[in-house]
Amino acid sequence: MFTSALKSFTSNISANYTISTTPSSISGLWKVYDGHKKSTGKAVSVFVFERRSLDSHSGGLGGRSGGVSLRKLQDEVIARVKKESNLLARLRHPSILELAEPIEDTRSGGLMFATEPVTASLSGLLQEKDDEERAGGVAGKPSRYVIEEADGQRRRRELEIDELEIQKGLLQVAQGLEFLHESAGLVHGNLTPDAIFVNVKSDWKIAGLGFAGPPDTSSSQSTMAPISLSEALYHDPRLPRFIQLDLDYTSPDFALDSSISSSADMFSLGLLLLALYNSPHTSPLKTNSNLSTYKKLFASSSTTPSPNNNFLSSRPLPKDLVSGVLPRLITRRPAQRMNAREFQQSQFFDNIFVSSIRFLDALPAKTPNEKSQFMRGLPKILEQFPKSVLDKKVLPALIEETKDKELLSLVLQNVFRILRILPSGKRAMTDKILPQLRETFISVGGKAGTHERDTAKEAGLAVVLDNMSLVGENCNGSEFKTDILPILQLGLESLTHAIVDKALGCLPTVLAILDFSTIKNEVFPVVAAVFSKTNSLGIKVRGLEAFVILCGGSATEDINGSDGLDGAMTGSKKTKRSSNAVLDKYTIQEKVVPLIKVMKTKEPAVMAAALAVFKHIGNIADTDYLALEVLPVLWNFSLGPLLNLQLFQEFMDLIKKLSARIETEQTRKLRDLSSSNGAKDNSRSHDLGSTNGFFATSGTESVGANDFERLVLGKGATNGSDMLGEAQPQASKSGAPTFSWSSPPLVASQNGPLSNLMNPQARTITPDQTLNSFATLIPKGNTNAMNGGLNSFTPMQPTVMQPQTATASWSSTPAQQPFRQSQPGFMMPPPAQSQQPVTPFSAFSLPPPPTSPQRFGMQTQNTGYFPPVQGGNKGQLPGAHQPVQQKSGLDKYESLI
Repeated sequence: MFTSALKSFTSNISANYTISTTPSSISGLWKVYDGHKKSTGKAVSVFVFERRSLDSHSGGLGGRSGGVSLRKLQDEVIARVKKESNLLARLRHPSILELAEPIEDTRSGGLMFATEPVTASLSGLLQEKDDEERAGGVAGKPSRYVIEEADGQRRRRELEIDELEIQKGLLQVAQGLEFLHESAGLVHGNLTPDAIFVNVKSDWKIAGLGFAGPPDTSSSQSTMAPISLSEALYHDPRLPRFIQLDLDYTSPDFALDSSISSSADMFSLGLLLLALYNSPHTSPLKTNSNLSTYKKLFASSSTTPSPNNNFLSSRPLPKDLVSGVLPRLITRRPAQRMNAREFQQSQFFDNIFVSSIRFLDALPAKTPNEKSQFMRGLPKILEQFPKSVLDKKVLPALIEETKDKELLSLVLQNVFRILRILPSGKRAMTDKILPQLRETFISVGGKAGTHERDTAKEAGLAVVLDNMSLVGENCNGSEFKTDILPILQLGLESLTHAIVDKALGCLPTVLAILDFSTIKNEVFPVVAAVFSKTNSLGIKVRGLEAFVILCGGSATEDINGSDGLDGAMTGSKKTKRSSNAVLDKYTIQEKVVPLIKVMKTKEPAVMAAALAVFKHIGNIADTDYLALEVLPVLWNFSLGPLLNLQLFQEFMDLIKKLSARIETEQTRKLRDLSSSNGAKDNSRSHDLGSTNGFFATSGTESVGANDFERLVLGKGATNGSDMLGEAQPQASKSGAPTFSWSSPPLVASQNGPLSNLMNPQARTITPDQTLNSFATLIPKGNTNAMNGGLNSFTPMQPTVMQPQTATASWSSTPAQQPFRQSQPGFMMPPPAQSQQPVTPFSAFSLPPPPTSPQRFGMQTQNTGYFPPVQGGNKGQLPGAHQPVQQKSGLDKYESLI
């Protein structure tokens, strides 16, 4: 027993739904709470009626018998409330409030039931509009504002009671009345603003069926008891006014004729219509819930609404209402009133906006051709719709039609157009559009990148890609990565070139929203794969433009020579790119450049786009990489046969710029290295590939004794013999004398591997074999006297390159000055000076006589210590054709001294 009692106190709604702690609106004695079903998350509105609210209105009137009577009245009210909920459960129509959970008792003895999510009752919205108009000043201009909760959540009080909203709402109410009168066979009996609720889609729904019943003329066997007018028309002050019949909206059929018919609801509808245009938004009848007052009002024509008194409205009424609608609604004779169907066909609803709403409501029943024509014409009037109607009515209806693949592109065009119009586009994108896009283009339960390909949706995908910037503006990075990035990847992987081109064009928007890791690991690989696999010239250019953006460039950069194949986005805004949306240097050098390097096409458009990429790579890559990898590619591209002069010059400008950067960086590195060492590098003396070893231009190279002997003896290896073939001791090598007038040592032969490094302008002269022209050689210690001792060498003087005197060093310290050819090509060493160690042999050595006659004017072979003739400059000696007497041995030496 205790368990069953506990279950009776446990509410099914409280157990299965999460209910907010504060009501979102109040309608009469009903408090409306927002709720969500725990299992599915479906949104609902929970209506709660507290029984103790009835006690507060009794005021303690009456004694014990009065208490019993009050309890009976309260029980009748509870029965009436339950009747309303039961009728909502039975009646199913788009214009009737949809019941989600049936009515049940609460622990406090009250009642509660759940319905579809609603914003508020029409009475609450009209009261709020009155408050706004009073706050707007004397002119009555409404101050339209959005109310938000304390926690930042918006209050759903955004409806605008304007002309179109009124027309749309009254049309829906009329459709509900038609259903009640003709299909359900019921009369509402109490059609007031409190009996109409506006849901989150801005639809008007009929509720408040506590006084509903069959008409007097009903022939069907109904189990529902008819309305007791004698009880309904009498107002008990002990009960709240909201749960009693509202005489301000009651038809005279009830109050004066005691007749129950469907035409009574039409009279109430006319009074409701007047309240919508009146100021304040109340009925023109002021009865104060008193039946006698009601009768007095209808006893006089001045207090009865009629065309003569503008139907007691404080504001001008629309012409269509005054002329054709209100006279047939607010009339004393029920037979003269129009029914609900005729009201829907009146001139009041004869405009394109209401007709569009009606067409949207009936859209599922239309033919494909009618749907297509409607979608093509809808953009022309979208901006004229109230924003609340677009958000709550038009947009949801369009999103439902995205399931039709044939209409997908047309529907999405209208959806994105509405998104641009709405001031709360981010909320509409998050709540309505993104879930539908995910459902339409990505497989259910699939991960990013694993989507089903459907060629029938290509047109819709193109519309999404065209509006990618709008999508990016109305969603955050997390939503974009989860819902939009897979759609973008689907476009990049498409087989249609136009779709791929549009997807690549969305890259600036992607970079501005996504983080660096996502760009590098999810976006760039797909772009690189498209670039490497495509055979389309346009996609190739678009891929290079994508690389420009990934390397830090801008989407609006002009690429010269594009020939219109670059797919530039004209008329688009320059997208702001975040600083972390550039690939790192490693990815650029190791992945981007190799992709461009292996391109086979040399079309000018592709070359121009590649040039734009390399301009940015030149600012990022290392100088070594530029010299070894980038410059060769640039030279290869610049010599393409299809390039014009302007594009070639641009390539050359970039090559020169990068070369200058490489030179500057390398010079700086070497200078920093030299200064860090504190002295010049001594290791260069051992570098046989250095020109300093031949010309003694700089450095501190040390010329050893063996090198000197090989130079003067003309042998490949020092064998310790002089020019006469006599042996010399090896110990004398270290004491070689130094003469300032001597030629610098030359160790390379003409046929040697290093001969190509010699100065091509320097040449040597084959000496006169007769030696008759040699003057007496006198060694002198003063270097300035060398010029005088060279007078006899005039016939053998080669071309002088520089007039400076070079000091030849035969010591261990190499020459510091560059090689000068102001010295003769053939010089004999003078005897050693006193301060130098003297060798046992004479320092004056002469070459042995030639073994065979030489033909003068021809290039001679290298005989050892005479340098060869360079290039084609053959030395011609004066007196070369004079016969000479050959001497040998000691005679030759004696003739010399």
